[in-house]
Amino acid sequence: MVYAFALTTPDPGNITGVDEGLLKDFVDTAKQNVRSINPIIVAGGWSGSQYFSTVVSTSDNRTKFISAILNLVTKYDLDGIDFDSEYPGHQEIGCNVVHSDDSANFLLLLQDLRKKNPVLEPTAAVVAPFTGPDGNPMTDVSDFAKVLDRIELMVYDIRSSKTNVGPNAPLSEDWAPSRFQFGSVKPIVAQWTEANFPAQQIVLGLAAYGHSYTVTPEAAINQSSRSLNMGGGPAGSSDTPDDLGTDPCGNPYGLSGVFTFKGLATEGFLEPNGNANHNYAIDPCSSTSFVYDQVTHVMVSYDDAKSFDSTVQGLKGNFITENKLAGFAMWDATGDHNDFLLDTLHSAMGIENCE
Repeated sequence: MVYAFALTTPDPGNITGVDEGLLKDFVDTAKQNVRSINPIIVAGGWSGSQYFSTVVSTSDNRTKFISAILNLVTKYDLDGIDFDSEYPGHQEIGCNVVHSDDSANFLLLLQDLRKKNPVLEPTAAVVAPFTGPDGNPMTDVSDFAKVLDRIELMVYDIRSSKTNVGPNAPLSEDWAPSRFQFGSVKPIVAQWTEANFPAQQIVLGLAAYGHSYTVTPEAAINQSSRSLNMGGGPAGSSDTPDDLGTDPCGNPYGLSGVFTFKGLATEGFLEPNGNANHNYAIDPCSSTSFVYDQVTHVMVSYDDAKSFDSTVQGLKGNFITENKLAGFAMWDATGDHNDFLLDTLHSAMGIENCE
């Protein structure tokens, strides 16, 4: 279980974003659990990776950053550190410090951390294989496998183009025209294993939420188009006017349009048992569910029991076991409703459900 996020700063020895009271309560609750859950802190994230390039750029910076990490681990009795650098050598949010040597320097950081604390098992949240100095995904990441306990593949928030609805977390995209191919589980897992990262060290990231779109009834019926009403997207299940603001780059952002699985139930899209309360379809190609409210004209692309459980129509739970992956990581489990998603995945993978 992870606490997110610890944020990078221009000073590699200074990590911010940690609420001391909440982190302490998080660790205590995890360790008091009957299953003895390992509390892990995540460094980075979408809004916290601005200075990842800086903190790994030199030997001195890496030493200071490692010291700051280990101080957190010791102070709060944490069991691990998860690096969520979005993304080494690749600009994302728009104002991250980026350098062509980011991935190589990140590897040096991991190697130094292992030497400093051989017991600590670092992990990393990733998408495609790390970016090489040529700007392309690396074709050999075996050295990372030696120092990372595992990686979690964040194959969600794929969404779609700006004009058409698309799956939030597609299993496959072979069916889609090339202009609508933005990434999916199967090819990304293949990229990692072909780049010499063992499947048994790969955890598949799954989302307990979906993205919403405003779609006219006429377009909603036509599954081949589902074009958007570009007058503005709908508010998500937890969006409020206070959510309007600016990102770390100073750019304004609007409502997220995100509906958690729990939010879909509380907002009436789903019945209490998790079944759809409105027009519903599952795309067998991407293994993604869609629900549509004809009154509000809101369509949501999300995952549910049918897209997770191989005994129904979906393949995502079965994909994990068939490909001998290490398991799954849900972002985040608080978005589940009555443990429907967790229980479905456990059933699909043949493991005991949590109480």
